[in-house]
Amino acid sequence: MSELYATPPRHVGAADPDASHAGVTAVTTNSAEDAIARAAAVADTIARTAVEQADHAMRHWTDPTPGPVRIGSAQHLRMFSNMLLQTHNPYKPAVIEWPKLSPDALRRVTSLPIWDIAVQTEGRASIRVKTFAGTVTDPLLRDALDMNGGEEARHKVVLSKLVEAYGIALAPEPDYPPPDDPEWGWLVTGYSECIDSFFAFGLFAMAKRSGYFPTELVETFEPVIQEEGRHILFFVNWAAWYRCNLPWWRRPLFALKVARVWAFLVWERIGIARGIDADGAAQDANFTMNGSEALGDSQSPGAMIDLCLAENDRRMAGYDARLLRPETVPRLARLARRFLR
Repeated sequence: MSELYATPPRHVGAADPDASHAGVTAVTTNSAEDAIARAAAVADTIARTAVEQADHAMRHWTDPTPGPVRIGSAQHLRMFSNMLLQTHNPYKPAVIEWPKLSPDALRRVTSLPIWDIAVQTEGRASIRVKTFAGTVTDPLLRDALDMNGGEEARHKVVLSKLVEAYGIALAPEPDYPPPDDPEWGWLVTGYSECIDSFFAFGLFAMAKRSGYFPTELVETFEPVIQEEGRHILFFVNWAAWYRCNLPWWRRPLFALKVARVWAFLVWERIGIARGIDADGAAQDANFTMNGSEALGDSQSPGAMIDLCLAENDRRMAGYDARLLRPETVPRLARLARRFLR
């Protein structure tokens, strides 16, 4: 700080500086410019610190109440709802500075066969989550679901800003009507994200490691990927809590509904792999399952599964160990891994 107030040395016998009006003006101007530059540097440091703190808070959360937690209890509900609410990262898509890409990097980004279906998936997810939130009476759970739906809508804005920034042409967007059965829509969204996020974690790490995406672009998308991890952690705990609180005679019906959701999702992904999305529109091949070669880092299926499992564990590691973790997709992946090199 001493440099901020430093003045040029005066030499013995030098003329009174007040006699030179231009000299005083130059010194004053330089001091003002230095002060502005230093203030800008301080503001930049504060902004970076705030971003780093928000990022850390999004990835690390533990409920302060000690002791075991019974799944399905009021404490369990409070815990997984607060996890989502208190780890929210308040970044704003409108102020994201999209990095300038080299011609090769721009070609790689724009050629990926994911942008249409990614934008539409987030659009449908937002409507489904918000519709289900409107049926929930518990105020804390409803707030958490509203937060979830808002973050899904924000993901769509991020993707829309990206395709706009890099001139990616998209097919016309369909309408996103609310589901007739809000619970069905919520279940489809939650279990779909459990599948897609597991593979997205590995593909994102692969793209980062291979240098397929520039570092600046990877860092821009990192909060979105971690948010999906929070969403599936919230969802699997909600599903367990909800199941425990159903009357005994409704639990078999709920289990049947969940089985129908999984069948729907498997059929939907078969359609995507054939080039047809859930609405019957043509799409490219299933990128989440076959994306390693497209990302310039061809790996064996076994190595790809290993990477997805490791990334899934890493992204879940920072949250309270008493919360349930997604198990179905990792368990199926470990089973498949036994038969793959």
